[in-house]
Amino acid sequence: MDIEFGLDTFGDITRDHNGELLTAAETIRNVVAQAELADSVGVDFFGVGEHHRAEFAVSAPEMVLAAIASRTERIRLGTAVTVLSSDDPVRVFERFATLDAVSSGRAEVVLGRGSFIESFPLFGFDLRGYEALFEEKLELFVELLKEQPVTWSGTMRAALENANVFPKTANGLRTWVGVGGSPESVVRVARHGLGLMLAIIGGPAARFKPLVDLYHRSTSAFGAPEHPIAVHSPGHIAATDEEAWDAAYPGFESMNNTIGAERGWPPYSRARFQNDVGAAGAIYSGSPDRVAEKIADTVRTLGIGRFDLKYATGTLGHDQMMRSIELYGTEVIPRVRELLA
Repeated sequence: MDIEFGLDTFGDITRDHNGELLTAAETIRNVVAQAELADSVGVDFFGVGEHHRAEFAVSAPEMVLAAIASRTERIRLGTAVTVLSSDDPVRVFERFATLDAVSSGRAEVVLGRGSFIESFPLFGFDLRGYEALFEEKLELFVELLKEQPVTWSGTMRAALENANVFPKTANGLRTWVGVGGSPESVVRVARHGLGLMLAIIGGPAARFKPLVDLYHRSTSAFGAPEHPIAVHSPGHIAATDEEAWDAAYPGFESMNNTIGAERGWPPYSRARFQNDVGAAGAIYSGSPDRVAEKIADTVRTLGIGRFDLKYATGTLGHDQMMRSIELYGTEVIPRVRELLA
């Protein structure tokens, strides 16, 4: 099977060896180093998320990706995700077409509505238009992907009349849409003929099989092109299961409890974490063999064409993430390919 393997990060603010939180600037520089390592160990894709809150360092992922492009050779570069609802489709296309130029054709974009809402008031958008903003802006973005003069009108931004957008890309801009589990979102992705990126952050992968089937049925019904389906899930790799779990748990606990306090979630526990790293959970953490077997099972179950491991969660240290990236590229990916052969 022709499978791609990626890594994603939100640029989580991490701790140093003394337990002190790093600055956002230090974290961003570490993200660039992590991408360099990913490129050198054979990872296919590196994604950087967009957030506008204290726990995450990256609010302008295209800037970070451009820095990474200048220090890597082959790895594809994109987002995880770009919050299209609170941005302008023309500017998003221009930024990624520019990234495509500086990276010699390695850029791609993952668009999403955003599970965090800080960008909406920050950029002057009404949350009551959450759904309509994304639908309309995605419609315009799909027109821009044709890289021809665009005539378009809607209700959320000014109309365009025979507008030409620059720069052009060499071979088009590969575009995905991140989906958390809504059937309506899956149908929308299929209708626009874009790639489906499933964010599986809870429960077994098999739970998402109906959405995969829905995507295939929908692309057929719309007569739209069908693209490989991708999965994005969190995890951490170390030499042994116990080492990986002991290193990863504090970061998962910190992040879940911080966000959970805002959203009314119960406190995170080690028991829940151990369930999440098992077969019934969505965390791909453990030794290289354990993680490889779980990824291979997900690929078989869903028939996906790409798996992206979100390797950064909470305060997990830079050195630990670098080791996880190394193991992912040198041991996990080859092992998954063997299991699927």
